Amino acid sequence: MGTWGLANCGLIHSDGEGLLVDTPYTPGLTEAFLAEAHRAAGDTVLRTVVATHANGDHTWGAQCLPGSQILATDAALQHQCLEPTPQELSTLIHDSDPDQPLGWYFRRHFGKFDFSGIQVLPPTRTFSGRYDLLLGQIPVELHEVGPAHTVGDLIVHLPDQRVVFAGDIVFSGDHPCHWAGPLDRVAAAGERILALDPEWIIPGHGPLMTPADLRKYIAYLDDLADQAFLLHGQGKTALDAVHILIEENRYSGLGLPERLAITLSTEFRHLNQAGTHANLVELFELAACIAWKCASITVAPTRFRRHPLTDQWSW
Repeated sequence: MGTWGLANCGLIHSDGEGLLVDTPYTPGLTEAFLAEAHRAAGDTVLRTVVATHANGDHTWGAQCLPGSQILATDAALQHQCLEPTPQELSTLIHDSDPDQPLGWYFRRHFGKFDFSGIQVLPPTRTFSGRYDLLLGQIPVELHEVGPAHTVGDLIVHLPDQRVVFAGDIVFSGDHPCHWAGPLDRVAAAGERILALDPEWIIPGHGPLMTPADLRKYIAYLDDLADQAFLLHGQGKTALDAVHILIEENRYSGLGLPERLAITLSTEFRHLNQAGTHANLVELFELAACIAWKCASITVAPTRFRRHPLTDQWSW
């Protein structure tokens, strides 16, 4: 918790067959995960990777399983085209100005990752709606629930084990960042998870959750959506709303409050009925500016500019 990029991944295995739910962010992290997977599952053959969505911290390790089938939703390809490449992300980390919010933020949260040599692999099989498979003796259900966190989300349901891998539909311990939205669709995806009657929910990031934990998380999403609607109706911008919610400490206990800049920018885009996709780097810069201000770091006047998404002046 309290950082970016460390996603939860899963190993499912039965009768010598194995499946991974997502992969870690980098080849190095993935090789370490695979070593643990083989210690846990012996000679299990890993032939399938299920990508809950197309963010790099859930998919960029797939190259470590050459020849494996990569399952995702049809819509996941759309988000993969919007996200910065590993090479672009590496440039942002190493070539941006560390004395300005974006450079400072990328070094702080992404500087520990080695993005060199990553080949982003597209899914080898996609679907819409639902996809079922049998892994040894274990039935596995894939349910499309996007657009929500991204345009192409899915969840993985193990009915016999009463477990759901939620991907980034659910964050535990930190504020989420939602790129597609709107928030009512994210909450609806959470309700679909509860309808499956799981005993345990594995969030995309953070500790394991119970259904009671997920209900609290859905209540948070509903309240955030209500606040966005109220503040938008008052003529506030997304950044205004972020400052108001942070200053009143409305969601105490959740880490990374600067992510509200991403999620509320997404929500206000829906409220404004804007049909264009946001630039993900620009959303990161909004979050970086919030974190920079919260850290009481003085921002140079040269960063004061008009933002293309909100048409408002910001630091």
